[in-house]
Amino acid sequence: MRADVMVIGGGPSGLMAAFSAGMEGAKVLLVDKGDKLGRKLAISGGGRCNVTNAGDMDFIIKNIPGNGKFLYSALSQFSNRDIIRLFENLGIQLKEEDRGRMFPVSNKAKDVVGALLKKITDLGVTIRTNAPVQEILYEDNRVKGARLLSGEVIEASAIIVAVGGKSVPYTGSTGDGYSWAQSAGHTVTELFPTEVPILSDEPFIRNKTLQGLSLRNIRLAVIDPKKNKKIIEHEGDMIFTHFGISGPAVLRCSQFVVKALKKHNQKHILMTIDLFPDKSKETIQKEIKERAEQESKRSIKNVLKGYLPERLIPLLLNKAELNEETTFAHLPKEPLEKLAELAKRLPIFVNGTLSIEEAFVTGGGVSLKEVDPKTMESRTMNGLFFCGEILDIHGYTGGFNITAAFTTGFSAGKGAVNYSRTELFHVEPSPYLR
Repeated sequence: MRADVMVIGGGPSGLMAAFSAGMEGAKVLLVDKGDKLGRKLAISGGGRCNVTNAGDMDFIIKNIPGNGKFLYSALSQFSNRDIIRLFENLGIQLKEEDRGRMFPVSNKAKDVVGALLKKITDLGVTIRTNAPVQEILYEDNRVKGARLLSGEVIEASAIIVAVGGKSVPYTGSTGDGYSWAQSAGHTVTELFPTEVPILSDEPFIRNKTLQGLSLRNIRLAVIDPKKNKKIIEHEGDMIFTHFGISGPAVLRCSQFVVKALKKHNQKHILMTIDLFPDKSKETIQKEIKERAEQESKRSIKNVLKGYLPERLIPLLLNKAELNEETTFAHLPKEPLEKLAELAKRLPIFVNGTLSIEEAFVTGGGVSLKEVDPKTMESRTMNGLFFCGEILDIHGYTGGFNITAAFTTGFSAGKGAVNYSRTELFHVEPSPYLR
C-alpha cells in the first residue's frame, strides 16, 4: 500500500493532522495500534472534552509554559478561534465555562470525537486500527514508509508521528515515537511528568488527617529553597489525598516542583497555601479577633468554625501553638498573629509527584530546535513530521494542551501534503518491498 501522507496515531493531534491533510485532497492513511480512535480526546475535560480555550493568542501561549512560544506560527495558521469554528461547522455547539474553557453544549466527548471521525471519513481518509507500527523506514535521508508489527510495509511520501507522550498509557500513549525520532537523528529532551498530583510525606498526610478535604479559591505557591521566593503561584482549587495533594492549582504547580527538586538536588520542596488570596494577614488577624470577642465564652476552635475549613482548624491551631479550648479572655497576641500568618502561608513540604504514566501530560519530548514551527517538519529527516504531545511542548489543563495538539496537527497535515506534492517517488520499488 502507498499513501501520500501516513499519520501514525489517532489521538487529538493525529485526528487533526488527518483532517488537515484530507482537506488538501491528499491520499491519507491514518493508522493506530488500538481498536478505537480518539481515546485521549474522549477523556479530556473529565469526559466532557475541553476542546480549546477562548482566550487570545498571548493568553494561550502564557498558559503553555513548556515552550509555548514555539506555537506562534502554528496558531497564526489555525488558532483556537479556528478550532471553535471548525467544531461548530461540524455541528458541535460549544459553550464557554470558567477560565475560558470551551466544552460541547451536550457535555459529551463522544460527540466531538464522532464529528471529527465522520469528517475525516467523508474526506476519504483511510483508517486502520489494530495496526501497530514497528518502525519508520528511512532511505537517502528521507522517509520511505513504515513497517507494521505484522511485517507489512506501507510506503508513504510523508509520515506524521502523532503518537503522544508517555502519560495516560491506556489511551495508547506509551512513548513509541521517541525511538523513531531518535533513529531519524532527533534529540529527545528529558521526559518528566506534568499536570500531575504531588506527593508529600508530611505527618498530617501520612496520617490521612486531611484526606478528602477540598479547598476552594486558594493560592498555591512553590518556593525556591535557595532564595526563599516564589517560583510560581496559581489560584484555584485543591484537595488533600492519602498521598499528598491534587486538584487544578496543584496540577499547574507540579512541573515546577519536579524542576525545583532536580535543580536544587533536594529531597523536599516547600509549597505554601494562601487560604485567603484577597485578604491581608492584618485583615485576617483583625477578623479572627473580632469573632473571638463577639463570642468571648466560646473556645477558639469553635470561634473559627465557619471562618476556616473545620478539618483544617486543629492543624492550624497546633502550628500556631494555640490551645483549642482557649477563649477570648486568654487569647494571646503572638499566637493569634501566627495563626493569621498561617492562613496566608500554610506550609507543606512535598517530595515529588506521581509517575509520568499517572500524569495528565508528558513534559519533554522531541527537541523543538529540530522541528520547523510552520510545518512541523523534521529538520533532520525529509518527509518526517511531528505533532502533539511527542513534541517538547506542555501546557496547563484548561484546554491548552489540546489546543497545542490541534494546532500542531493542523500544521503538520498541511505541511506533509505540501511536501508530498514536491517529492518524486523513485520509479524502482523500495528495497524494503523487494
